[in-house]
Amino acid sequence: MKPEYKKKSIRSYVIRGGRITVGQKKAFDSYWPQFGLSLFDGPLIAQDTFGRQAPVVLEIGFGMGDSLLQMAQAEADKDFIGIEVHPPGVGALINNAGKQEVSNLRVYMADAIDVLEDCIADASLDRFQLYFPDPWHKKKHNKRRIVQPAFVQNILSKLKPGGMIHMATDWEPYAEHMMEVLSATEGIENCAGEYQYSPRPDHRPITKFEKRGERLGHGVWDLLFVKSC
Repeated sequence: MKPEYKKKSIRSYVIRGGRITVGQKKAFDSYWPQFGLSLFDGPLIAQDTFGRQAPVVLEIGFGMGDSLLQMAQAEADKDFIGIEVHPPGVGALINNAGKQEVSNLRVYMADAIDVLEDCIADASLDRFQLYFPDPWHKKKHNKRRIVQPAFVQNILSKLKPGGMIHMATDWEPYAEHMMEVLSATEGIENCAGEYQYSPRPDHRPITKFEKRGERLGHGVWDLLFVKSC
């Protein structure tokens, strides 16, 4: 499988080919028909895709997929959709999900903006997740950060009333940027209070990356905002 994408002027990510293992390669043959979603399928009807009516959680940039898989298993009453452009990560996730017979998870390997525009209906999501996105820490690259006013407005349109936006980062300047953008967006409220960060909620697992950062004294900032009814 290759990442699906349309031509865009600015990308919020860099496609990193990486080395795909034999197991991950086999995963695409064995499990992509079960877990894979395509831009070319058009608008997603979650009830038909998952065979039930349930809250829908969308995550952009799940990396190797460990935490997304844990969440899908821990919250079996919800249906999870992940978007990632990194083939080894997608392969690892669907391989593990297939072996563990997880049924409430689907994956797009495509640009998130394209998926949002072409596949995700307005007012269809109960929770949106963005964990540890590329901070693009150099000032000249700040424009590549995925968290921008237009992006948040797009996410907001996809949320149901009362739906949640949950972001997390270990880069403090990016946390401040996220806070500024989210706080300036009309129609959402900070769950922790004005310009306050939230404690890590139970639904977000602590990743190996995060544990390593904690040992090195790095901080992590969670932001939880809810869409006004």
